[in-house]
Amino acid sequence: MNSPDLDEIYREYIACLNSQDWQNLACFVSDEVVHNGRRLGLSGYRSMLVHDFEQIPDLHFSIHLLVCEPPHVAARLAFDCAPKGTFLGLDVNGRQVSFTENVFYRFQTGKITEVWSVIDKAAIEVQLKQ
Repeated sequence: MNSPDLDEIYREYIACLNSQDWQNLACFVSDEVVHNGRRLGLSGYRSMLVHDFEQIPDLHFSIHLLVCEPPHVAARLAFDCAPKGTFLGLDVNGRQVSFTENVFYRFQTGKITEVWSVIDKAAIEVQLKQ
């Protein structure tokens, strides 16, 4: 698999998330996917994403930076949304916040097998103090 292939697959994966097309998530994510060191499997990964959209009804993944170096993809994703209630342990309660996520993926046979993700919680904390 080369970089243009991974780029296209990743962009299709993000489109799948944004459309909440959970039936097609298996086209992009391995049955044995691991997220931040925890083996979630496809069903656990799907549940995590469904929960995210329940907590953040206006959630939209926006790619701001994308680097493909097979078998890895690195992305900086940007969000501008209004999480309900508590988010990352912060009382957001529907306030509009902007933040980024730095995320790395390992692909195998065209599917995501491992994800490492860090959300910029400090950016949200600053906005909540304003």
